Amino acid sequence: MGGAGGAGQAPGADGGDGAVLRCRGAAVAEWNSGAGVEPHLSPRPYLHPVRTFGGTVVTEVRPEDHRHHLGVGVAVPDIDGSSFWGGTTFVRDRGPVLLDNHGRQEHLGWDAAEETRLVERLSWTGRDGVELLTEVRETAAWELDASTWALDLRTRLHAGERDLEVSSPATKGRPGAGYGGYFWRAPKHAEPPRVLGPGAEGEEALHGSRAPWLALLGTAGTGARWSLVFAAAGGFADPWFLRAAEYPGVGGSLAWRHPLRMAARSAVERRVVTLVTDGHPDPARLPGLVSSARARLGAPEPVRFTSVE
Repeated sequence: MGGAGGAGQAPGADGGDGAVLRCRGAAVAEWNSGAGVEPHLSPRPYLHPVRTFGGTVVTEVRPEDHRHHLGVGVAVPDIDGSSFWGGTTFVRDRGPVLLDNHGRQEHLGWDAAEETRLVERLSWTGRDGVELLTEVRETAAWELDASTWALDLRTRLHAGERDLEVSSPATKGRPGAGYGGYFWRAPKHAEPPRVLGPGAEGEEALHGSRAPWLALLGTAGTGARWSLVFAAAGGFADPWFLRAAEYPGVGGSLAWRHPLRMAARSAVERRVVTLVTDGHPDPARLPGLVSSARARLGAPEPVRFTSVE
C-alpha cells in the first residue's frame, strides 16, 4: 500500500474497499468502509474477512441470526437515542423494537495506511444528521509466533460540543445485555466454541467478568481448528460481553449496568489485542501467549479476575 490518503481515498488496490492488513506477507484482514450497508443495520467500517495464517476465516458478516453483526469493529447500541449497533433497539416494557433511529459511522480519511497498520478518522452521525462523535481508530497486525498473529485495535472516541449518554439494553432493563464498544463476530459452526479464561471455563463464568483475557476455541465445518484470545490493553478493562452457545461473539461493554456519560469535548479510549491462531493451543499455554503479547506492547498484566455481578 501507499502512504496516507485524503478523505475518502482507499490506500491501495487489494481489498473490496482497497485496504488489506498483512502480517508476515499474508493478507490477514480486509478493511471495508461499510458504505453499502443497509441503513437499518447502522452502516460502519469493519474488518472482514479476518484469517489465520493458515487461511481459516474467523469473522462473519450479516449472519442470519444477527444481520447487523459486521466482522470486527466498534459498535454502540445507543448514543443519545441513535443506534450505532443496527437492528432492533431494546425498549423498556416492550422488548426489542425496530425503530427509525439508526446512525452511521462514516470514514473521513486515513492518517496512516500501511501494510501492517491503518489509522482512520471517522464521524459518528445520528439519525438526524448531527455529528455526535468523531473517532480515530488504529488497527495493526503483528506476528507473535509461527502460528499466531495479533490484531491490535485502539479506538479514541471524542465528544463534540454537548454532553452525551452512551447506553445499552442492560441499562434499560435487559439484564446481561450490556454490549457496546469493541465487538468481534466469529463464525457459527455446528458446535459452539470452547470458552476459556484464567481459572474459569464457559460462557456463564466469563460473561460480564473483567477477566484479563478470554479465549474462543472453534472448529470449522472443514475440520480446521482456530482460536481467538482477547486481552484488554491500554490500562482499562471493560466487562466482557460474551456469547458462545447462541452465536460466537466477544466484545467490551462501555455501559454494562449504568450509562456512560461523556462530557462535551471529552474522550474515551479503549484498546483490545486479539491473538489469532491456527489450531487449539494447550490451555496451559494461553496465559503465556497473553503475557508475550503484553510484553510486546509494554502493557502491565492485570492482577486479578473480578466478576461484575
